[in-house]
Amino acid sequence: MRYKKLGYSDLNLSVIGLGTWAMGGEGWKYGWGPQDDRQSVNTIYRALDLGVNWIDTAAVYGLGHAEEVVGKALKGLSERPIIATKCGRKQNAAGELYSELKKQSIIKEAEDSLRRLGVEAIDLYQIHWPKPDEDIEEGWEAVVQLIEQGKVRYGGVSNFSVGQMQRCQAIYPVASLQPPYSMLVRDIESEILDYCGANDIGVICYSPLYKGMFTGAFSRERIANLPDSDHRKNDPHFQEPELTANLQLVDGLAKIAAARGVTVAQLTLAWSLRMAQRPG
Repeated sequence: MRYKKLGYSDLNLSVIGLGTWAMGGEGWKYGWGPQDDRQSVNTIYRALDLGVNWIDTAAVYGLGHAEEVVGKALKGLSERPIIATKCGRKQNAAGELYSELKKQSIIKEAEDSLRRLGVEAIDLYQIHWPKPDEDIEEGWEAVVQLIEQGKVRYGGVSNFSVGQMQRCQAIYPVASLQPPYSMLVRDIESEILDYCGANDIGVICYSPLYKGMFTGAFSRERIANLPDSDHRKNDPHFQEPELTANLQLVDGLAKIAAARGVTVAQLTLAWSLRMAQRPG
């Protein structure tokens, strides 16, 4: 495993991290269907054995459940990994997600995350989405307050544009950006990667395997049999007309991967790591 310093911080992250979106399970709008918590905990331990040294989660994943799973795993460790989580996303009584970046809301979210995770400080605390746009400054100021109180080590953002990061930078340095990035989602290549490289902002991409599409384990039949509580059933990339094109792409990648003695997932992750590099 290779390790790399995250932006201006002193966090040295393995170039592959473990995301826990799916571990949140079902019961919320973007769930992944039923999950076995014991399997999730064992997955965390296996990742750590392979050299992964950081776990990324969020308060909204399973409405707190993913953080609880991570917290359960941490109790069985003598040395804990780097923990990153996110704030600012909630679900109302009607089951609809919304964003809130008011100061007191973020402070409470952080306290709840600390309790569920069972840690004294969160290594990387990220604003999940830049919504509502008019509250970005207030939300970032709340993160800065948590840093000053010692409850958070570094602050980051997720899904932010260059302009939105610049607004945060004017208040306090942004340690990292977490954007979506894969062969299917490449928007950050136009200006975001260059901006982050020039401003010492680390980039930790999410969904490089696009929700399992690039594992090579998906077929048309498997997708059709996903449970109704798996949000991928409503993802356009898993529906026609995109589905056929995406499965054809994976078939093509499988031939390239086989010729090199690697899996489709390994090939895709290597592509993402190579393409996401920008000189800083």
